[in-house]
Amino acid sequence: MALSESDLITRFFRNCGAQRRDVVLGVGDDAALTECPPGMQLAATTDTLVAGVHFPHPTPAAAIGHRALAVNLSDLAAMGARPAWALLALTLPAAEESWLAEFAAGFGALARAHEVALIGGDTTRGPLTVSVQLLGHVPRGRALTRAGGRAGQLLYVSGTPGDAAAGLALEQGRLSAPPQAAPYLRERFLMPTPRVALGERLRDYASACIDVSDGLLGDAGKLAAASGAGLEMQYAALPVSRALVEAVGEDAARELALTGGDDYELLYTAPASVSAAQLGTRIGRVTASGAVRALDVDGHVRALPRTGHRHFA
Repeated sequence: MALSESDLITRFFRNCGAQRRDVVLGVGDDAALTECPPGMQLAATTDTLVAGVHFPHPTPAAAIGHRALAVNLSDLAAMGARPAWALLALTLPAAEESWLAEFAAGFGALARAHEVALIGGDTTRGPLTVSVQLLGHVPRGRALTRAGGRAGQLLYVSGTPGDAAAGLALEQGRLSAPPQAAPYLRERFLMPTPRVALGERLRDYASACIDVSDGLLGDAGKLAAASGAGLEMQYAALPVSRALVEAVGEDAARELALTGGDDYELLYTAPASVSAAQLGTRIGRVTASGAVRALDVDGHVRALPRTGHRHFA
């Protein structure tokens, strides 16, 4: 017998995620009720993942559940906000119980890790599409934005951008990698790690911040435009993982670090007087001009690769 929407929600999603005292009314009513802590501002974001566009066929259901929440967690991390409540809209070609169990496990594990309660949503029939709205809070007046970068400040990035792009290429059969490198790169694409704790710490350091979802170079351009400034990146300083270098070589690894998407790292600026190096790798500086440039070791402007996030269809 096919699952009804009510049965599906009760079985897989009523207790999916953290249990929070600030949830007055959660899954099961027409709307959820929550309590926002005093002195906090509400932070809200939403993302939609479409099969064949934002993840390839086939992708494990647990990874889809994880990614659907992770991309939203990364948005709140870039604002320095603490996540709290999620709503999930799930469009399914069919209600396959094994798929739903795996999806809920992937979503729920990440939600519990970040103390996120699933408080509502919707299910319907159609092409596989996952939409998540994530709500959180940040101390009043302390949210990070893209607009605070100023000339003379320094530019940092967390983690090792480029790994996820290589992981996607492995999933699609466009790349081969040594056996010691391939599992790590695949994991970086399928199960990205949102930098939520880092985002909260950066409230004490950063002047501007953005999450790296559409490629380091493209997102650097967005931060520069919002700040009314330019950015200079030291090409040789771009942090790349050993696994990525083993898979594609050092120069191609840095090209992927600049242009690859889906890393969900944080790119941020900080005053030169602030010691922020322990929170990321220094890769450049903010300039007065509106250009984003990459410089080689001799200080010459390097020709930049084509930018733009590549979807999968």
